[in-house]
Amino acid sequence: MANAIEVENLTKKFGDLVAVDDISFNVEEGGIFAFLGPNGAGKSTTIKMLTTLLKPSDGRMRVDGRDPSTEANAVRRAFGIVFQDPSLDEDLTAWENLEFHGILYGVPRNVRRQRMVELMTLVDLWDRRKSFVREFSGGMKRRLEIARGLLHHPKIIFLDEPTLGLDPQTRNHLWSYVLKLNAEKGITIFFTTHYMEEADRVAKRIAIIDQGKIVAEGAGEELKAMTGTETLEAAFLALTGSEIREESGSSLDTLRQARRVWGGARGR
Repeated sequence: MANAIEVENLTKKFGDLVAVDDISFNVEEGGIFAFLGPNGAGKSTTIKMLTTLLKPSDGRMRVDGRDPSTEANAVRRAFGIVFQDPSLDEDLTAWENLEFHGILYGVPRNVRRQRMVELMTLVDLWDRRKSFVREFSGGMKRRLEIARGLLHHPKIIFLDEPTLGLDPQTRNHLWSYVLKLNAEKGITIFFTTHYMEEADRVAKRIAIIDQGKIVAEGAGEELKAMTGTETLEAAFLALTGSEIREESGSSLDTLRQARRVWGGARGR
């Protein structure tokens, strides 16, 4: 099977700091891939490079067969992304948020409207399409963000902590939507989470990054067998340690950077 994402000897340095240190991994088309690590391990930096927000210091990467460093606009059209921090316009309705996104990506009006109906029905928000986003619960906003991220028919969707702060029932429902998209549409899922049980239940393959290096990769059962543990959380701690890490850069900074970079590029 072909790969949706290919990373080979990828490195990112900030002065003397090596944030990502010679990592390599592949994500198969239609796969569900969890990218796990402690705070400051290099997850966000890697995602920024894959989604065209940062250029690598060294190494090779391909997203949908293209280089994010040199073919940024084509790569952006190939993926959707849901950030950890909310990025919806709360002064617009759910329908208007999707419409605006579709216009930015240059989706033709007739196609755009058809997809909006399909996606809002998929995430159970059709009856709230005329409601302002500021009236939505956290779970409803997340579902709308997923619908928005899929509007331009991406082949890959990046989910950065998509269930952070949600109650267990909402988290479970959200993953049900994601798994349905993967099964029915063949969309490749690349996600990060601090909920280890989610990664163990959902991901077909998992990579664990620590201090800029990938320390283990495999299915959940393989990682547990490798570390002689019974849960993915125990395997994670065995591989990365238990001390508290500080995050290097906030996800809000990432969101602001994305808006600056993509603001003039969508739809090209």
